[in-house]
Amino acid sequence: MPLSVLDAQDFTFPVPIAYGPGRLGEIAAQCAQHGIDRPLIVTDRGSKDLPFIERLATLLREAGLTNAIFTEISPNPRDDEVSAGAKVFRDGDHDAVIGIGGGSGMDGAKAICLIAWSGLALPAFNFDEPVPDLDAKAFPKLITIPTTAGTGAETESTGMVNDTARAMKYCAWHHALKPCVSILDPELTVGLPAHLTAWTGVDALTHAIEAYIVPDFHPFCDGLALEALSLIGQWLEVAVAEPSNLEARGGMLLGSCLAGIAFLKGLGHVHAISHMVGAEYDTQHGLTNAVVLPVVLRYNLAGLPEKTKRMSEAMGLGALTHDAFCNEIVGILDRLDIPKSLGELGVPMESVKRLAGKALTDAAAGTNPRHSSVEEMQALIETAIAGAR
Repeated sequence: MPLSVLDAQDFTFPVPIAYGPGRLGEIAAQCAQHGIDRPLIVTDRGSKDLPFIERLATLLREAGLTNAIFTEISPNPRDDEVSAGAKVFRDGDHDAVIGIGGGSGMDGAKAICLIAWSGLALPAFNFDEPVPDLDAKAFPKLITIPTTAGTGAETESTGMVNDTARAMKYCAWHHALKPCVSILDPELTVGLPAHLTAWTGVDALTHAIEAYIVPDFHPFCDGLALEALSLIGQWLEVAVAEPSNLEARGGMLLGSCLAGIAFLKGLGHVHAISHMVGAEYDTQHGLTNAVVLPVVLRYNLAGLPEKTKRMSEAMGLGALTHDAFCNEIVGILDRLDIPKSLGELGVPMESVKRLAGKALTDAAAGTNPRHSSVEEMQALIETAIAGAR
């Protein structure tokens, strides 16, 4: 009998991954394996009252593991929230962090790990700055448990954090911080509302597309991006239409994870714009990406016919031209009821110059396949605000 996306699997790349329905039930055994006795559970405010948080805490208590829960993470994690979480970690004498939830919860958890023991402030871990000379012992153990199929944040230390003083997002990371295990349990995503399933799913789609068209030669990430597109193309709309379809949930969770690994290669202007819009207007990240995606796609793909063809084939759309592929993506967004403009999300036209200047400083802009002037970035943001996609 052929294997399916519901078969439990243990993967070792790029970190240990325990995949399959019901795998959350193994959390105590995972803690024992990694010498964890006093974990701090970190999640976002939107997830704090959801059943999987109490279930996780109960599983730990039943195994005799002391734990506490920190839930003060915003949809766009803030540096002051991370500092507060690190203080809770130290005051509670915790020895590990379990990040559970969507991208914001896991980003907050990773950022807490970066500063809890290292003695450094969060800006020291800015992706654009020299890497602090630290090894793995400088950071607590980290377990990641995604409950949405979108961010793909579960296999790396990278996390987006809002610099509240500058109203800008930046990527915090350190190469020595790696999850000791990531638990991918599709049962945890079944209760996700249709609109969040759509928004996070398009986030994963955007990760795969942007990673694949980064011009660097990286066949490993390219292969993961194409397989992610295959899974997402097959299961995204099914997961939204049939929220209890566990196979669709599993396919999306795997596709999201693959896309998250793929964008180690880099991202592009969709994320550069989305990061700064989210920092200023606190918009949901996946939704913001979804609105911006078709505008940037039309800009980026005109000179990439072979990559466009391979992406469309991976998604089961046939060998499509640039315009045809962009139209297919717009069709998916329309069927998922994605708003057509940033204006509908509350982003005003007078913000264009300010957002464009910030977006061009984002690390994702540096790996976009087309170098852009300030004027070109402004034009992209104007189009996204107006909704002419």
